[in-house]
Amino acid sequence: MLCGATLRSPHPRALIKRVDVAPALALPGVRAVLTHQDVPGRKHYGLIVRDCPVLAVDQVRYQGEPVAVVAADDAGTARRAAGAIVVEYEVLPPVTDPRGALFDPDSPRVHPGGNLVRHQPIRRGRPDDPAVRAQAAVHITREYQVGMQDQAFLGPEAGLAYPLPDGGVHLHVATQWLHADREQVAPCLGLPEEKVHVTLAGVGGAFGGREDLSVQIHAAMLALRTGRPVRMVYDRRESFFGHVHRHPAVLRYTHGARGDGRLVYVIAEILLDGGAYASTTEAVVGNASSLGAGPYEVEHVAIDAYGAYTNNPPCGAMRGFGAVQACFAYEAQMDALAAALGIHPLDLRARNAVKQGSTIATGQVIDSPAPLAAMFGELRAMPLPPEHDPAALPPGGYGNTTHGEGVRRGVGYGVGIKNICYSEGFDDYSTARVRLAVEHGEPVAAVRTAAAEVGQGLVTVQGQIARTELGVEQVSVEPADTRAGSSGSSSASRQSYMTGGAVKAACEAVRDQVFELARERGIAVPRDAALLGGKLVSARGEPLADLAAVLGGRVVEQTREYRHRPTGPLDRLTGQGGSHVQFAFAVHRAVVDVDVELGLIKVVRLDVVQDVGRILNRLALEGQIQGGTAQGLGLAVLEEIVTDGGKVRNPSFTDYLIPTILDMPPLGMRILQHPDPASPYGLRGAGEPPTLSSTPAIAAAVRAATGLALTRVPIRPEHIALPGERPGNPPPESASPQSASPENAAPPGPAPLSQEANTDA
Repeated sequence: MLCGATLRSPHPRALIKRVDVAPALALPGVRAVLTHQDVPGRKHYGLIVRDCPVLAVDQVRYQGEPVAVVAADDAGTARRAAGAIVVEYEVLPPVTDPRGALFDPDSPRVHPGGNLVRHQPIRRGRPDDPAVRAQAAVHITREYQVGMQDQAFLGPEAGLAYPLPDGGVHLHVATQWLHADREQVAPCLGLPEEKVHVTLAGVGGAFGGREDLSVQIHAAMLALRTGRPVRMVYDRRESFFGHVHRHPAVLRYTHGARGDGRLVYVIAEILLDGGAYASTTEAVVGNASSLGAGPYEVEHVAIDAYGAYTNNPPCGAMRGFGAVQACFAYEAQMDALAAALGIHPLDLRARNAVKQGSTIATGQVIDSPAPLAAMFGELRAMPLPPEHDPAALPPGGYGNTTHGEGVRRGVGYGVGIKNICYSEGFDDYSTARVRLAVEHGEPVAAVRTAAAEVGQGLVTVQGQIARTELGVEQVSVEPADTRAGSSGSSSASRQSYMTGGAVKAACEAVRDQVFELARERGIAVPRDAALLGGKLVSARGEPLADLAAVLGGRVVEQTREYRHRPTGPLDRLTGQGGSHVQFAFAVHRAVVDVDVELGLIKVVRLDVVQDVGRILNRLALEGQIQGGTAQGLGLAVLEEIVTDGGKVRNPSFTDYLIPTILDMPPLGMRILQHPDPASPYGLRGAGEPPTLSSTPAIAAAVRAATGLALTRVPIRPEHIALPGERPGNPPPESASPQSASPENAAPPGPAPLSQEANTDA
């Protein structure tokens, strides 16, 4: 086996004038050095738009873009060889401002077609009509920013490729979608898809960062060139350059509300920085726009969402997928409205919350349960932490930075709405094959799908479904590979819904075949029969026959595809359309202590209420809610990829800070079950919603404690400590050290608005 390494560009934008691989080939132990000239097939790939080069052709568009790959006898030699390659660049000024990239006619073009990936408008009602605006007693305009967050999975990108006797290649790789990988890899290798086999290797976390390719084509090219297996593993620094990140965003929102808090109109502009290549930016823009008004009823809406090409790091899928950025902004707006009107933040949200039968900004009707009223009630009933806990550490932890002076407490809320499964007319389906046979006298079931287990517990759920539907104890879930039909991506909180639905359908087909086999053997099987405990039983549980005896030597096997109900595209001009399959909701309350002198934040407690339709596996579900909440906390106060002129300044876990166990507070959790009649078992996708609502809840709590507007996440110490007596950001007079905002009163509101706030009545 050989080891592979990648040479990456040090520049965000440059022309490639010359590449000399001779110094690398001269090193002992180097077996291959490949550039774009060695790509055997198509030179570009991509999930939606095939705009990403396998290896840079005539220019580089971001720092870290692959220029050449090397295979050598060991990893050290491969890295030295990559470093020995001579590349002559003509460095160009990078395009780093998404607004300038989109709207400045003098901005250089990142791609020949321009710098716009997608513009999606949403138009409903008459938000620009002066008569409509006059209905609002309060008008609030603010601009918000969301930093670039990394998925920060603990297992870096890795893969093994080895050549096959028929001229094909077999890949073992950590990924989120085996078949999408194959569809992109095969054309670049100049091979038919049937000659590219992909097997899921162990996945050390994903969160969207493994939807795009990393080592796949490079390792396969090296394996085919050398005729030997090639293993590639990124180190942590390279991993920061080797996958996409969450889109940083600039969001400008204007809300108008009546005196009683009811929303009149929402106007928003959402700018998402997609970086150098498209990845999934097109779909992220669709999500951000369609969910940009939040889980609230509002008759008049105008939203414009844009995805831009820049020379910043490529951005694509990350847990929450465009809905996270919008949620931070619209929830901050709801808090500003509540403060201006003197209404408690939960009361304001409750007056505007969607319910079953509501119409969202795209004109789509929510036709399944949307129990936000019940969720707010559950959250209110959860106790607040005590104001004084002698055992609790203050902000700064063991640093002894404070003894309570300058520490203020705040309470904040966040509500999120997230689509489940793929949207906008995508042919979203999953395939499952289920086999039932007798082994050693016992009925045994085997489940095969291509669904990627990325830590969410999908393997367990597939086994549970087979045991439930077939009534057998022994179930094996076979390794995922492309020998099975596509199961789609482990993203969009869709796998329990889609692959769970496919496994359920295949099991039902197997069960029907077993019943037919039993009838052939002269057993009377009523229509309401079931399989339970290794037996055929009646509806009342009376045993009819042993399953093993019915099967005998027969193997029963069925394959089924599962599709959810159809969706449609958003209208290109109005954004109207039934683009989503299902909606999920989560509500958070955050309690924080803030040292306003040093800018230090301690999240004291988080409470979450989430509706999941139906619980399939409580332990795995709780883990998803805990993990999603932690990633939202990271975005609120810790995590950001910092760029300067397109260059990443902190590609390490020393400087890119993720929450540890010491950062996570106690998490109270209430899980509601309002089944969705259109989904398998009534379930509702659950992995992403807590990531939406935890970030704005924490930010709101910090605002309540400090009185600062704080329109950007992550919130840094200097955002709190340095403003001092800056006009517009005085500390709230009612705030005192360790004082908790009462549950049923409006917490201290933010100071006068930074852009516009006028109260007409």
